[in-house]
Amino acid sequence: MNVQIQSVKFDADKRLVEFVENKMDKLDRFADRSTGAEVILRLDKDHEKGNKIATVTLHMPGEDLVACHQSKSFEESVDEAIDAIKRQLDKFKGKSEK
Repeated sequence: MNVQIQSVKFDADKRLVEFVENKMDKLDRFADRSTGAEVILRLDKDHEKGNKIATVTLHMPGEDLVACHQSKSFEESVDEAIDAIKRQLDKFKGKSEK
């Protein structure tokens, strides 16, 4: 899967980029018809709950699946966003089989 990783308002270190790539590789097993993906990591300096936001967009034929999650770490945000994408994938596969 072709994955584009973008960091907004900060420079992502190598370890974080490798973490995201690893998670997206695992997601690729579930998304066999995916045409690509984008991961946007950004900081929200005005939020108390957690200021690290991950937005994952998975490009599927005819539809884009998008999930966004905010927490105290990018790793947790990416994990939660990918879990949401997996749930959307189940619905997408059920819809496309009909």
